[in-house]
Amino acid sequence: MLHPTPTLKETPSQTAGPYVHIGMTPNFCEITGVCDVDLGLTMLADDTAGERITLTGRVIDGAGSPVGDAVIEIWQAQSDGTFAGPRTREQGHGFTGWGRQPTQPDGTYRFDTVKPGPVDGPNGRKQAPHVSLWIVARGINIGLQTRLYFADEAEANATDFVLNKIMDPRRRETLIARKDEGGRYVMDIVLQGEGETVFFDI
Repeated sequence: MLHPTPTLKETPSQTAGPYVHIGMTPNFCEITGVCDVDLGLTMLADDTAGERITLTGRVIDGAGSPVGDAVIEIWQAQSDGTFAGPRTREQGHGFTGWGRQPTQPDGTYRFDTVKPGPVDGPNGRKQAPHVSLWIVARGINIGLQTRLYFADEAEANATDFVLNKIMDPRRRETLIARKDEGGRYVMDIVLQGEGETVFFDI
């Protein structure tokens, strides 16, 4: 070899910084003219099939304080357990299967969507209805991956491939959303400390 190849060093990791929510949801942050509507703001169309639901909760840091500048993205199946795509929209169904929302100053988030159906799991059995979440905020080097399951799907949850990979049943509870008096599914996301949400290394 005429010229030896130098050994490259790993690029240092960096946090998302304090402005990630501004870049991802500019209109919410009152920065107009970048895009007409923040991407992922609406997941539903008038003809979207399935049970309409609201997912909500708070993002809380290790000190128990709300994180008011986080961004959450969700991915999920449609009510029949299939995933939306270009062909789905060509057939006249406007459900995107993907949404993005910033947290409010008090740390709350909200998604209006449909309850997902069960999808195939790697073990050949159906996974319990669930929503995949990705959370990013200041101080987070790599976006956090987790899931939201439904308390009223207890039978399906009991056999879910992913939930059962969490050895401590008490830790599984951090991924279960429960209905409040208004019929909304509520799941807080605790970034660290007591009651920390289970996050997945994906």
